[in-house]
Amino acid sequence: MKLQATFCFLLQLLFEHSLCTRLTVTTGVSLELPCFPARLPELVTAPITWTFNGMNLGAEASDSVRIKENGSYLSIFPVTVAHQGQYVCLVNQTNMNILRAYTITVTASLFYEINALQGSTIYLPCIVPQSNQIPAKALWYKETDAGQRSDFREGASGEMQRLQRYPLAHDQSVIITNVVSEDSGTYYCEYPVGVKLSTILVTVKAPVPYSCGEFATEWKPCLDQDSRSDEAVLQESLAEFSMKLYSFLRESLPSDNILVSPLSISTLLSHLLLGARGKTQRAIESALSVPHEFSCIHFHIKKLKEKLDTSLQMASQIYYHPDINLSESFTNHSIQFYEAVPTRLLETSEENTNMINSWVANKTNNKIQRLVDSVSSSTQLMLLNAVSFKGQWELKFDSKPKKRHFTKPNGDLVSVWVLYHQSYPLAMTLDTDLKAMVARFALTGETSLYVLLPASHTMADLQQVEERMTDTALLRMIHNMKTIVPQKAEVILPRIKLDVKPDMFMLMKKLGLMSLFEDANLCGLYSEDRLVLDEVRHRGFLALTEQGVEAVAVTSVSFSRTYISFSALQPFVFLLWSDQANVPLFVGRVIDP
Repeated sequence: MKLQATFCFLLQLLFEHSLCTRLTVTTGVSLELPCFPARLPELVTAPITWTFNGMNLGAEASDSVRIKENGSYLSIFPVTVAHQGQYVCLVNQTNMNILRAYTITVTASLFYEINALQGSTIYLPCIVPQSNQIPAKALWYKETDAGQRSDFREGASGEMQRLQRYPLAHDQSVIITNVVSEDSGTYYCEYPVGVKLSTILVTVKAPVPYSCGEFATEWKPCLDQDSRSDEAVLQESLAEFSMKLYSFLRESLPSDNILVSPLSISTLLSHLLLGARGKTQRAIESALSVPHEFSCIHFHIKKLKEKLDTSLQMASQIYYHPDINLSESFTNHSIQFYEAVPTRLLETSEENTNMINSWVANKTNNKIQRLVDSVSSSTQLMLLNAVSFKGQWELKFDSKPKKRHFTKPNGDLVSVWVLYHQSYPLAMTLDTDLKAMVARFALTGETSLYVLLPASHTMADLQQVEERMTDTALLRMIHNMKTIVPQKAEVILPRIKLDVKPDMFMLMKKLGLMSLFEDANLCGLYSEDRLVLDEVRHRGFLALTEQGVEAVAVTSVSFSRTYISFSALQPFVFLLWSDQANVPLFVGRVIDP
């Protein structure tokens, strides 16, 4: 039997609140229940009465339940389990009767179940709702064998020195390192007022002996961690992989916008490489353009992530089916190199969908709020990687709104909002090898946005530039641009918002990774049965505004052009590049803004 796995290259999450007669909410949120659809004070003259489960509510019902505007609204904050039930608004007067009922179901907290091996690191999630009325710190408890609850706080005892709390105000999750069997049990995260945020059942098991058939070795350790040549290998491989991806995308999408994060996709494939063996390992290495058995790849990806930390946030995650026993070495290396703590999938598709999309939203600052619509019950494994970038222009553009005409490849003109600066200090040059005017825009965080402007708006000129975009030409262009002294130029760039989901099945096929869908050898990850790739997703978001460039899992840019003017009001190619790490972060194309 072949088990299915899903690998997602990540990136954002949307939340909508709708008022209806039946509501299911979680603890800690705020609710406002209107008595009638529209405010009609001139028609309503009789007193408005509210009841809860048949009991009359007074004007000042309680600290958390309040009647507003003479009964027009009922406000509940923060919602707790005690607020579950039926609320009825009633108006009786001579010419009109109004009755409106709400049935409220309260989910007390999120429930998680975590299986871990002794000596590993576990993550206990607890997210406080985004409200300044919530206390800054949640409280943690652990249930003892006797059914009692004990305080679970950082530094509470000697062994709790292994506890680390996340630094973010609304992320009260904790990490426990080097877990032992005594760490098994039920953990609770609560508000000081006793409202549960999350309940986590932790089971710590003894390590399972490593076994992988004829491939009975773990991933080879990196023996020379200070090697600059290995670091250069990864940089060159990322540049080659980026141009390879872009080439495949432009061939399959000849007339569409493109946005992709080579860094996100390569990091996910590298993560998968930890468990790949035999032909599958060699296929992934070839796709990534790295040497065979490049044992230091994971160490240098971790080092790259740390180097990019000031300008770019990158996170990995693993979700797996409860029936799968992940390899201990894969689990440990995932935590060591990718900070990805394997998390068990839940019972239903809805629960898994919410869990995954919540993680994506959290890691992309809510720019990508929905990556998956459902999770199949046959899914055995899901790998995710999220990349989020937000950079500001070192010199701001004019904040006054302006419109110009953007010329599309067929000559049609479309009116667009633009970014404008009368005298922007811009490094630009005509690159004769690429047949394009190239401009470099400096961003905060030692990052640059490169815009490659073809000779004209035509598709033929754009394709000429794209055909010459090799990794060698790209690296030479970046080296040359760093030597050019900026000059004052009039700059006009279109304001852009791109939200792109490329065909990842096509990309995997072009990369030579079809075996992942058919006969993958991932025995270093799971040795009991074959895993086959079921689905691959990548979603990118990019915004180009007066403040700067904001991108998630993919990034976009703005450009300029000509004489003392650089006007990107025609199709162009863009590249977001880390000057500090000397690697590409995002690459794309704008044909229709």
